[in-house]
Amino acid sequence: MSAISLRLPDDFDTRLEEEARLEGKTRSEIARQAIAEFLERREKERFMAEMVAAAQALAADPAARREALELANDLVDEGLDAIIASEIAAGINPDEKWWR
Repeated sequence: MSAISLRLPDDFDTRLEEEARLEGKTRSEIARQAIAEFLERREKERFMAEMVAAAQALAADPAARREALELANDLVDEGLDAIIASEIAAGINPDEKWWR
């Protein structure tokens, strides 16, 4: 595991110390958790931005838009619960982070 050094404003340091005390963890554990959550959130935000851009590009293409509407109607017809059940049967964990 690598180490980093950073400077925190005094109020951050105080808050970090208090959070560590309340959680019964070290300051480093709290910092690692916060960094991990931040990185995961940013990764998801970037992925979602890419999805939005792709959807906007598809929406601008009439043929792609028609196909997307057909797929959406198929999804409604099949039922989302049935799709999830088939994925579980295929060994896909529906709780797994799909954006990775």
